[in-house]
Amino acid sequence: MKRPRRKFSASFKTKVFLEALKERKTMSEFAEQFNLHPHQVSAWKKEFLNNAEKAFGDDKHLLDLKESESQKENLYKQIGGLNMENEW
Repeated sequence: MKRPRRKFSASFKTKVFLEALKERKTMSEFAEQFNLHPHQVSAWKKEFLNNAEKAFGDDKHLLDLKESESQKENLYKQIGGLNMENEW
């Protein structure tokens, strides 16, 4: 019987990566501690290291995200207002 796929939060993955980076245990011991497969831990470690430069990149990307969230919120407000007008 197949186990359902589990989804992990970014904070959990970061916690696992930081613990794995310390290399105080073997990968198998470490994976067992977090109830993961050793390949999963290795994949997250590789993914983090491949994207580490983004942590120190420019903040323009973050500003763009905040701006788009603000625009999205304004659009939802407009949609809500228009829905009320249509129902009236």
